[in-house]
Amino acid sequence: MLSCHDWGPMASQAVPNLYKNSIRVLCNANTSEGFKHGKDASFPEINLRTSSIDDLVGGPSPSKRSVLASFAGRLHGPIRPPLLEHWENKDGDMQVYSSLPKGVSYYDMLRKSKFCLCPSGYEVASPRVVEAIYTGCVPVLISEHYVPPFSDVLNWKSFSLEVSVKDIPRLKEILLSVNTRQYIRMQRRVGQIRRHFEIHSPPKRFDVFHMVLHSVWLRRLNFRVHDDQ
Repeated sequence: MLSCHDWGPMASQAVPNLYKNSIRVLCNANTSEGFKHGKDASFPEINLRTSSIDDLVGGPSPSKRSVLASFAGRLHGPIRPPLLEHWENKDGDMQVYSSLPKGVSYYDMLRKSKFCLCPSGYEVASPRVVEAIYTGCVPVLISEHYVPPFSDVLNWKSFSLEVSVKDIPRLKEILLSVNTRQYIRMQRRVGQIRRHFEIHSPPKRFDVFHMVLHSVWLRRLNFRVHDDQ
């Protein structure tokens, strides 16, 4: 069962036999809402604004990224309000907006940024994670109870940062603690794992389609059908 909206977890949980006897592939991979790591698989939330990823993929080298961190998004969910409260219009190195200023391109902003802030909204997943990866920006996951996609095979710590909600006031300090050598290594790895998040028609080897199939294939080894109703 694959779903990228909150109705997927709700629908499957409403039918206990379905919940117990299905491998769910969910972008809303929230362990506090019944996501079972090891049985269920996390799917990346992807929001393509064009018909092709060719215009989205790629970005400048680390030395040409002039912005430390950026975020632009609507104010919803419990995590974004404190992020905006602490950082919107407070620091030129931290370009945090509830709405983009006139004349500012969203994807150009990502390409200028070393780190892309990816706070959860109403759901734990955010399309900004994949957008950051497409543009060569190191993702900074700010969430609770989130299981990142393909974490069975991808070492997320090698190409992203995870910051707890309580550390939002320390965001700049945390990002600046990553030295140049560490950052270049992380940014290079973002480019290496990008193919696993790309969508192609027809699918290409190692793209997101094949990664989802691989996630399901791994889980079938430990999956047991429950006969009780």
